[in-house]
Amino acid sequence: MGYKEEYQRWLEMFANDAETVAELKGIEGDEKEIEDRFYTELAFGTAGLRGVLGMGTNRMNVYNVRRATTGVAKYLIAQGVQDQGVAIAYDSRMKSDVFAKETALTLAAAGVKAYLFDALRPVPVLSYTVRHLGCAAGVVITASHNPPQYNGYKVYAADGAQLGPEAADAVTGYIRALNYTDCLPMDEKEALDKGLLKIIGNKEVDNDYIAMIKTLAQRPELLAARGKDLNIVYTPLHGSGNVPVQRLLKELGVHYTVVPEQEKPDGHFPTVKAPNPEDPNAFTLAIPLAQKVGATVVFGTDPDCDRLGAAVQDGEGVFHTLTGNQIACLMLHHILSSKKEKGTLPANGAAVKSVVSTEMARAICDDYGVKLYEVLTGFKFIGEKIQQFQETGDHTFLFGFEESYGYLSGTQVRDKDGVNASLLLCEAVCAAAERGETLYDTLQKLYQKYGYFKEKSISVTLPGKDGVAKIAGIMSAIRENPPKEVAGLKVLGIRDFKTGVRTAGGKEEALDYPKSNVLYYEIENGNWLCIRPSGTEPKIKLYVASRADTQAAVDELNDKMAAEAQEWMK
Repeated sequence: MGYKEEYQRWLEMFANDAETVAELKGIEGDEKEIEDRFYTELAFGTAGLRGVLGMGTNRMNVYNVRRATTGVAKYLIAQGVQDQGVAIAYDSRMKSDVFAKETALTLAAAGVKAYLFDALRPVPVLSYTVRHLGCAAGVVITASHNPPQYNGYKVYAADGAQLGPEAADAVTGYIRALNYTDCLPMDEKEALDKGLLKIIGNKEVDNDYIAMIKTLAQRPELLAARGKDLNIVYTPLHGSGNVPVQRLLKELGVHYTVVPEQEKPDGHFPTVKAPNPEDPNAFTLAIPLAQKVGATVVFGTDPDCDRLGAAVQDGEGVFHTLTGNQIACLMLHHILSSKKEKGTLPANGAAVKSVVSTEMARAICDDYGVKLYEVLTGFKFIGEKIQQFQETGDHTFLFGFEESYGYLSGTQVRDKDGVNASLLLCEAVCAAAERGETLYDTLQKLYQKYGYFKEKSISVTLPGKDGVAKIAGIMSAIRENPPKEVAGLKVLGIRDFKTGVRTAGGKEEALDYPKSNVLYYEIENGNWLCIRPSGTEPKIKLYVASRADTQAAVDELNDKMAAEAQEWMK
């Protein structure tokens, strides 16, 4: 069926829904908009659904939420685990609360018990809840740090991590077999009366979650002694981190200032273009506030509070926005140095990073005798490593991170955790103060010790049907014509995660990773490049990583490598 026919089918199928009909009638005659909304279905993958809000098969709306939920329910019923129930959380985005309730009541209609939070909660709280309540699965309504017009639907497995590829494929099969009109929610009162809907909050989850986070402090005595003198600014960027992060800081006795204009939840995110703590513009209000109150560090969490970004002040009073890699290395160093100082660093300690994250972490881990594992992008793969370590006993998990501002030091959450990260950042600031330095000073000392590392991430957005074809074409062209040199440096090896083969020195060897459309180029002197399509957005992503002996040298090399790689993408 073509997009025009699908458009007409929706007008007929939902003729009794006045709002839907009005919205679709409003784009009548707009060929490009109709095509974009109906040329494909919103794809369900390991990150669930994500898309622009609106009516259509390629949009986030109640009908796609109900259909996806019915598919999840059928998958759980087929596994025989429906009685364990599904936990449901949501963030501050537009329609998040509506989609969350639709999810709960659609599960109830399928005979699956739903545990729905009484207000917005972060992703890590949902991940914790799945394990804490022994649920079969979890759902979070969020589009993370995307612009306001987006929303999404993340699905979690019983281990608290996002669905793996096999489970996601199975759910997709159930979804595609469903008609939209087959997926209807149960009446809310009926669901409550039948015990198929339970509203949860502090008593069931939050108190235990915050207590668990406190146990992740590396040096609680340091926080107790110096927290009251800490001067730090926090912004929740209108999101779900507001309550749990502030609660944690208050209970730890940490002195902080919150950005008042960004404190309350607001799905329109009126003070930022996008609520993304990776973007320096996210701190446009936080940094002036920090200068006013004399703070040397500002940090923020995104709407679903799984990411944390930060900016630190140097000796001249200038604030520098840190990359996710820099924040991760500061946290990793704090954890390992604290454990070594206290004599609690395990002999079998291990850290995990994504393949596109900094190699500086390897230098730090090597220095402390800690094993560093590498996984594909997607925190679920870090979650898999945590589970593997616990099952085999071979390693003790100490820290996991992705360059995209996601960090975790505990094992009871299996996704990146902005609340956990807030604790680690505050501790690292206190530890630096104890040494008579700022966090900026600490970072410079790490560079002086381990070498200068610089990473750059470049995203090219190619929306719509044409964009999908362009992204596929770029990947094919680069795959067929691999570079031999980058910025005058030799390419020593190529890892093609789609074919599962690493090629180096004319020889091939198998890669022990899941198959994924990712190309990774190993370049001499410890440099590398990686290219991959985004799994959640219409983007192709380029990662450029350089290493040198000085800041000036690494800046120059990174710029050269990035410029050459961007030419490939044209």
